Amino acid sequence: MNAMTETTAQLETFAAEAQKSMTESMEKVAKSFEDMAAFNQASLDAVMKSASTSMKSAEEINGELVTYSKKSVEESMAAAKDFAASKSVMELVEKQSDFAKTYFDGYMKQMTKVNEMAMAAAKEALEPLSARVAAAKDMAKL
Repeated sequence: MNAMTETTAQLETFAAEAQKSMTESMEKVAKSFEDMAAFNQASLDAVMKSASTSMKSAEEINGELVTYSKKSVEESMAAAKDFAASKSVMELVEKQSDFAKTYFDGYMKQMTKVNEMAMAAAKEALEPLSARVAAAKDMAKL
């Protein structure tokens, strides 16, 4: 009987350890699924924030370009009237030359401004995505 009792005790110990090990493994798997779900939700939130930021920035840049276009048309119309009032060909050429220089300078300033807006927008839109890439790298290290 002693051998039977000892064997039974060993089997009970083995079964208890196997159950404990299985429970711990299942808890780890469940935790991994929870962590992955949280990671995926945070990534989706980052994509949505990035898209929202991009749309807002595009609207701002578009507004800036529309405003510049209106101003440019108004200045061109005023210049055309001024050209028409020229009293000589030489005066007309001088006015056209001045207008062309002023127009080009204004255009370059405007395009520089739009470029700066676009670069800032891209940086802002990429921030949440960069954070998710860093989080993924950290997760991969585990």
